[in-house]
Amino acid sequence: MTGAQKPLAGRTMIMSGGSRGIGLEIAKRAAADGANITLIAKTDAPHPKLPGTIHTAAAELESAGGTVLKYLGDVRDDEAVADAVRQTQERFGGIDLVVNNASAIDISPTELLPMKKYDLMQDINCRGSFLLSKLSIPALKESAQAGRNPHILTLSPPLNLDPKWAGMALGYTIAKYGMSLTTLGLSEELRKYGIGVNSLWPRTTIATAAVKNLLGGEQMIATSATPDIYADAAYLVLTSPAKDTTGNFFIDDDVLAAHGITDLDKYRVTPGDAPLTTDLFL
Repeated sequence: MTGAQKPLAGRTMIMSGGSRGIGLEIAKRAAADGANITLIAKTDAPHPKLPGTIHTAAAELESAGGTVLKYLGDVRDDEAVADAVRQTQERFGGIDLVVNNASAIDISPTELLPMKKYDLMQDINCRGSFLLSKLSIPALKESAQAGRNPHILTLSPPLNLDPKWAGMALGYTIAKYGMSLTTLGLSEELRKYGIGVNSLWPRTTIATAAVKNLLGGEQMIATSATPDIYADAAYLVLTSPAKDTTGNFFIDDDVLAAHGITDLDKYRVTPGDAPLTTDLFL
């Protein structure tokens, strides 16, 4: 394929998390184009309930065609994130794409939510997205000046102020809406530089370890879509013109439909036409 057909060839993506699930699928889609990818992840050894480590993820990305910088670190650690950004620029010469993927979830009601868990969600979801984006801005400005189509993509929902959502899981809602506020604010702040800043959220639940372990078990997995739908939508956002694509709260199937992809059967975990479970915040 030519460069025009592989728009992320030679581009550099830095992603929080990404050792499994949706983040890994998004990174693999970029790797297939020949992108450089830095993963900032803290899973060094296998987790008893969760598949994948930073090492297995890097191997998958390299076999898909990407070049990988593994950064074993925590998105809550300011120095670690700054070092990961620095190492990415040294290794690959810049940063073109920032993907805020790392996220913690606990949908306990307020009375039952431990403050330690509240702090974890704030620190990873909201603060982590703010921090990685903030530290990448100088490199993204350089990317824009070089005509390399820079984007920040945050995996967070539309800002839906229907009290239903805050009333169901207040701590988690605050943390996810904090991520979405970074999209709202940074899209406006960085618009003049030609940096695209958007959020992306799935229409339906996605078959990941988090959904299986924390939301609904195997039953919910059966009525979910595969992570590929999120990854394909993310790829379309990240390859769209940054100057004209900013400040959006995209939903995965809307992105696909806008590009003429309306047959979504291949993304079903369970073949057929049974209704899928709608995701939170929609």
